Amino acid sequence: MNPLNPKKLLLTKWTAVKPLAKQKHFLVSRVIQPDDPTAPIESVEIEAVFSKAVQVIAWRELQDDSVWRQGWVQ
Repeated sequence: MNPLNPKKLLLTKWTAVKPLAKQKHFLVSRVIQPDDPTAPIESVEIEAVFSKAVQVIAWRELQDDSVWRQGWVQ
């Protein structure tokens, strides 16, 4: 997988390899900025496409190919 830049993750599409709470397709709905502007970005908010359920994850989890695939795939 190509290296990810946390500042460019907003509105990217992701597919869970193993569905989370019966949800498979997600969209990064928000990049959570740290309180200290010089600190690195650590978290993103992902939204399930079907149910609109939202959860916060560490953006680095998206780099794990055994958990996430970039784009909406079957």
